[in-house]
Parts: sequence; C-alpha cells; structure tokens
Amino acid sequence: MPAGHYLTRRTVLCAGGAGAAGLCAFVLTGCSSGSTSSATTSVLPSTAGTSADNSTSSGGATSASPGGGGKQVAKLSDIPVGGSISATLDGRPIILAQPSTGKVVAFTAICTHQGCTVNPDGAVLRCPCHASTYDAFTGENTGGPARSPLAAIPVTVSGGAVLASA
Repeated sequence: MPAGHYLTRRTVLCAGGAGAAGLCAFVLTGCSSGSTSSATTSVLPSTAGTSADNSTSSGGATSASPGGGGKQVAKLSDIPVGGSISATLDGRPIILAQPSTGKVVAFTAICTHQGCTVNPDGAVLRCPCHASTYDAFTGENTGGPARSPLAAIPVTVSGGAVLASA
C-alpha cells in the first residue's frame, strides 16, 4: 500500500471516539423535556395538607389585573410565607415564592441544565431529571449539574393578587 493510504490504529480510535461522543450527545438529548406546555393555568400548592381548592378562580395567568399592572398568576394567599408554588404565565411554567410576608419573587421553572421543569419544595426548587436544586427566593443554583441560576420574572402584588408582566 502507498504511504498515506492506510488507517492507523490512532486514526481508527479517534474516529470511533468522535462517533461515540456524537451518539452520547444524541442519546442524552432525550433527557430534555423539550416541550413544557401545560394544559392548566391553575396555581398548585406545594405544601402537603393544603387543600386542592387553591386554584385561582379567574383562570390563573389569563386574567387581567384590575389595575392593569400585568396578568394575575396567583393570589398572595396561595403562596405560603417561606415557601413556593408552581404556576403558569402564558402557558409557560413559573415558580412563585414568598420569602417574607407580602414579598413575592418569581422565576422561570425551566432547569438551566437540560430544560426539565423544576418542582417547588418549600424554600428549595428541585429538578426531577438530574437532581439540580435552586434557592426558591433567589433562583440561584445550589446543587446538581446545573450551574446557572433560574431567570427572574418581574412580579408585583396588588390587592392580594400576584401580577406578572407578559
């Protein structure tokens, strides 16, 4: 065989490694939830023992506020002080938390690692896919493979309603 027209063991190993890496990337994308659409716009409490009758009577994220400051995503009374709940804003999952009485913060509920929807658990947000955790009051990543914080969503409280800008 002429020089340069044969495969070395190093070439075969490198090509095989690149193919395996590509396969792993393809397989791992299956961990991503891809679509996070939700059929409900109700607010779900995150604490055990809370009645399931805490959904917003006006349809959650679809009702306009009386003062025009955004869309109502929850009632302040639905969010436990020192805790967090799931909600939706324009069909996208969000997290609402009340670190202190009357103060509400909100974050996207999409994990920054692989795009799964995080679940509220009091002052902690937990990703069910790879166990990343976030602080419910700051959105900061506190553990797991995720390294970035959750994106903040501006909210205000008016007349007992939590309002978010779309």
